[in-house]
Parts: sequence; C-alpha cells; structure tokens
Amino acid sequence: MIVYNDTIILDEAIHNEWLHYMKTIHIPAVMATGHFSSHRILRVIDSPNEGVTYCIQYNADSIDQFQQYYMNHLHKLQAIHQQMFDEKFVIFNTLMEEME
Repeated sequence: MIVYNDTIILDEAIHNEWLHYMKTIHIPAVMATGHFSSHRILRVIDSPNEGVTYCIQYNADSIDQFQQYYMNHLHKLQAIHQQMFDEKFVIFNTLMEEME
C-alpha cells in the first residue's frame, strides 16, 4: 500500500471554509480519478505551528497508481486549491509505503 500524505497548515480564519471545500470538492475529485482506494482526514492536535494543521492521506494499491495520479491529475487539482486559498496555507507532501 502506498500512502500519499498532504500536511497543511492553515490560517485559522479559513479553517472551516477549507475543511468544507476539502470534504465536498477536493477529496471527491481526487477519489474520482480512480487511483486511490481510500482516504482519511486527520487533524494534528499537538502541532507546534500557529494555525490549524491537517493531514490528508490517500491510499493507493501500488506506486504505479500513484504515479498515474501524479502525472495526470495532481498539478491541476493543486492549482485549483492554490487559487482558492492563496497565501493562507503552507503545504508539504510525503509519499510513504506501508510496511506490514
């Protein structure tokens, strides 16, 4: 299992608007690509950062599934997110492999 993780630190002022957008528009669009089998939203409760921190995790069955998403969808969806919430967040991505 491949886990693609977005960690995002948000301005508190946009927190509710952003969460609504993620639940109703962004995550459904990511899942509609067919490259991920599941996702979850996590709120970091002990973040040392100002603002609100979330992790959005998407699970892909293989690295090939993630690479297809990366090549065909990621940049378009990131651009929409950037346009909507410009300069009100910091984001970094991590790609991980689940070890059993």
